[in-house]
Amino acid sequence: MAYFDAASGAPLHPVARQALMASLDEGWADPGRLYREGRRARMLLDAAREAAAEAVGCRPDELVFTSSGTRAVHTGVAGALAGRRRAGRHLIVSAVEHSSVLHAAETHEADGGTVTHVAVDRTGAVAPKAYAAALRPDTALACLQSANHEVGTEQPVAEVAEACRAAGVPLLVDAAQSLGWGPVPGGWSLLTASAHKWGGPPGVGLLVVRKGVRFAVRGPSDERESGRAAGFENLPAIVAAAASLRAVRAEADAEAARLRRLTDRIRARVPELVPDVEVVGDPVRRLPGVVTFSCLYADGETLLHELDREGFSVSSGSSCTSSTLTPSHVLRAMGVLSEGNVRVSLPAGTPEEDVDRFLAALPGAVAGVREKLGAPVAAGEVRPESGVAVVVDAVGRRCPIPVIELAKVIGDVPVGGTVRVLADDEAARLDIPAWCEMRGQEYVGEEPADRGSAYVVRRLG
Repeated sequence: MAYFDAASGAPLHPVARQALMASLDEGWADPGRLYREGRRARMLLDAAREAAAEAVGCRPDELVFTSSGTRAVHTGVAGALAGRRRAGRHLIVSAVEHSSVLHAAETHEADGGTVTHVAVDRTGAVAPKAYAAALRPDTALACLQSANHEVGTEQPVAEVAEACRAAGVPLLVDAAQSLGWGPVPGGWSLLTASAHKWGGPPGVGLLVVRKGVRFAVRGPSDERESGRAAGFENLPAIVAAAASLRAVRAEADAEAARLRRLTDRIRARVPELVPDVEVVGDPVRRLPGVVTFSCLYADGETLLHELDREGFSVSSGSSCTSSTLTPSHVLRAMGVLSEGNVRVSLPAGTPEEDVDRFLAALPGAVAGVREKLGAPVAAGEVRPESGVAVVVDAVGRRCPIPVIELAKVIGDVPVGGTVRVLADDEAARLDIPAWCEMRGQEYVGEEPADRGSAYVVRRLG
């Protein structure tokens, strides 16, 4: 098997394994006690905190360990908003933040606060001017990820941080995806991360709150971790997390260059090998090991199963990979194709031969899925013009069936004629316009219908 889902969770780094086993023997005692075993545990905890702070670029007393990256985000957002409640109750987030940030925003809104979602371009990046425009006198906090978890696009954190600093608003950066590759630039105020993203053990998060940032812990707390993360520290995991962060940083420059060459190859070869594919995310400002693409006329979940049978573990942002049957909020915000979505995120040490095998297996896997779904054999094949007005009824059918049915009939429509696609799948709102752009047809727009919505497409050629 080739594991290509490091953005979800990287394999345990050998240094993390060694540190974990060693600290299980030495770090089992309560670091808050004064006897010998407690002092030894305290020394391990302090050393781990100093190592992590050095990697982040902060003071050790600004960093606390939490039970997960999600917990760090929730604590950081809630604490910063509570600390600045007198300034106002306005929160700014980007439209492509990790769900942990968006869930925290929903909770804040349900509690009477206001939230502004800053839009992104088709690469998934925000514009610093958009963040500056969203700042208001009552803005208490702004949040921005350092790099996107689904498409790998890096965000202009330094520029946004400067705009926030000028307005006197703290910026919280979710650095889960990027911290293993290097420190986050700019004058951010709060930072969160998760150890399992860089090869540390799961169950360890980082929360950094710069000195001078108003912060008030929400909910019960205790004397541990500056009162910001209640409960007994998982010391062996913390030691392993800090040790692995230092180790991956030492390897980062060389490994980033190597993985970037591999993902550049995937980005270039996939559209050559598979017809009707859209590679998404910024081609330059992106994480080294992440490449994401979407395939017309393919079901993301089925495609993942096919690739799994071929020996490749990948991820997907397609709507059919979640129980909610809604498109990925990231792909939707970008306005790109969501169906047949595949995210390849290479862990450190990925052999070039595994990428070669993946590129060899992908065309057959996509073709097999398209055949099962009844997709057109030759995408965009032109049939004799019949002059008959065409309506495609795809109500009750999930992605990518509405687009497949559209592709089947477009050739029956005279040039200048239209097709009305009736659908109630949320993904159709994103995928039909994306199909039109890829196939050179005109997307006229969405109209109300008795059942679902009607998506109108005009044939241009």
